[in-house]
Amino acid sequence: MGKNKLKRFRDNDRFENVVQPTREEVENGMPQKGKWAQEMFGNDKPIVLELGCGKGEYTVGMAEAFPDKNFIGIDIKGARFWRGAKTAIEEGMNNVAFIRTQIELIDKIFAENEVSEIWITFPDPQIKYKRTKHRLTNDEFLRKYNAILKPDGLMHLKTDSEFMHGYTLGILHGQEQEIIYANHRIYQSEGVPEFVTKIQTFYEQQYLEKGKPITYIQFKLKF
Repeated sequence: MGKNKLKRFRDNDRFENVVQPTREEVENGMPQKGKWAQEMFGNDKPIVLELGCGKGEYTVGMAEAFPDKNFIGIDIKGARFWRGAKTAIEEGMNNVAFIRTQIELIDKIFAENEVSEIWITFPDPQIKYKRTKHRLTNDEFLRKYNAILKPDGLMHLKTDSEFMHGYTLGILHGQEQEIIYANHRIYQSEGVPEFVTKIQTFYEQQYLEKGKPITYIQFKLKF
């Protein structure tokens, strides 16, 4: 393991905006569960999650654009979101936090009706059939999200994968979920909500430079 990665791990341990529970701690019940807004942010503002947040720049960007909400980036690779956590601290942003954990444990970390919105940004589409269980919009994951979302909670999927876009639309139609907005070329279309294109991830910028179309779906869940 490189020295730079070790330093980032040490930094994350002391960053007040980073939580790194063990799987056992999550399984036994997070003390913040049901109280994230109060205990992490000291307020009662809505909580927005970014799943697979990578470097954390999207989480930070949203937090800057929407100071009336609390944002939590979730990723298993803490050395990546170190950059976002550090930026938030340097900028004095008190509505940003990061959790290092597996996304499959999300319903054990947050309580019922605790989350207002969930963003899934550029996830691995897991195209091979045997990887279906790892797709972040499969039935099992959607039920986990539904378990923690408020009744009117919003889901957002932003991806460069036409496969992931189509797969998700198929799942949502099959379950008769409410699809609010869907577009498979958001940067080449008119009438796209401004907040969808205003903030870009590191990888999104690279995809745009290569001319790849970016897709977006906004929807609600009800099981």
